[in-house]
Amino acid sequence: MPKYKVPQFDSSLFSYATPIQIRFADIDKMGHVNNATILSYFELARTCFFDELIGETNSWYERGLIIAHTSIDYIKPVYLRDEVKAWVRIAKTGSKSFEVAHFLLSYKNGQEHICAAATSIMVCMNYQTQQSIEIPEEWKQKMK
Repeated sequence: MPKYKVPQFDSSLFSYATPIQIRFADIDKMGHVNNATILSYFELARTCFFDELIGETNSWYERGLIIAHTSIDYIKPVYLRDEVKAWVRIAKTGSKSFEVAHFLLSYKNGQEHICAAATSIMVCMNYQTQQSIEIPEEWKQKMK
């Protein structure tokens, strides 16, 4: 079996982060944030990122996004009192889809620690026709 390689976070590639407030309800029986909740943190950060990038004026019920695939590496547990941020960026673009990179970092004693890393494939959709569409040109410009 190949040795696992921890994803590397390069802050120079990221310009957007969302501070995450950890709630008591996020903690599981083992005393750390539940794995499924980490996915919710990435979803929150991605939503805030797209609201800022594309704008809240987009009619998401007509022209929006759907997740086709997500994969997550859980690297370090997150605890109730941890200070964490979810970082998001567009990693690659295609004609109808693009890849989003996510990192969840904790900050303690002046050091940052990678807690989780994920990639999501997002597909542009016309929700009226239920069909995939080309990435709108104005989105492409903003994604650069």
